[in-house]
Amino acid sequence: MHKPIDKPVGSAASFGDLGLRLRQIRGGAVQKINEALRFVMVDLLRSRAFVDFYLHRYSSYEEYRRVQIYHNLRKLKRAWADAETLDLLADELVARLGSGPLRGLCHGTRNGFEQNHLNARNPDFAVTGTDISPSAAQFPNSVVWDFHDERAEWLGAFDFVYSNSLDQSWQPRQALEAWLGQVRPGGVVVIEHSEEQSPLAAGEMDPFGVRPQVVPYVLAEWFGHRVSVSFRESYKQNIGRKTWLFFIMKTGAAA
Repeated sequence: MHKPIDKPVGSAASFGDLGLRLRQIRGGAVQKINEALRFVMVDLLRSRAFVDFYLHRYSSYEEYRRVQIYHNLRKLKRAWADAETLDLLADELVARLGSGPLRGLCHGTRNGFEQNHLNARNPDFAVTGTDISPSAAQFPNSVVWDFHDERAEWLGAFDFVYSNSLDQSWQPRQALEAWLGQVRPGGVVVIEHSEEQSPLAAGEMDPFGVRPQVVPYVLAEWFGHRVSVSFRESYKQNIGRKTWLFFIMKTGAAA
């Protein structure tokens, strides 16, 4: 388990990372150029638009944690999640798991929008959110936690685990191993993933990028017959793009 680093909670600027912001702006500009080049199949900038999978490498865990906290604080009032997709998720969970009560865990929720929307929508849901940033302590039903790490009291304790933040993982396979360990037998891990979380968008801020159409193949490579995977498509009104909900269930097969 990674040891927490004691740092004060404050604005993004308090972390003194103008360089982080400049690198993000530069990366965004390169991404826009690569998006344009992709449509004419030109790969002059070695664009990640032409690969299925990408994982950014950090010099250390401390660097990864510092970058994630910086961007969390910078975007603290924003939510990637949208109500329509969360409503679809809630309906699908009830259809798969029963009407409840259902205990859930949402990873990487920043300001807690995900768990609080699910809790408000269905009184039979009891959902907790996590985030690596100390700012999570400011929000209802949120705990400060690195979602890569196991937590003894969470093992097999939840009916479902949901996240739209796997792209923020520096070790996505390890993260999913932890999440699969957190659901009870018959429970489900749900990943929301879109083209906005593809290799083209990956980098220092969001280190893991994979094309949504390739996600089932990646899961098959990592977990084989240990899991079964199905999906539902949705449309995110807040960004005007399609998104996928991947439902991952443990089959009980040996590793």
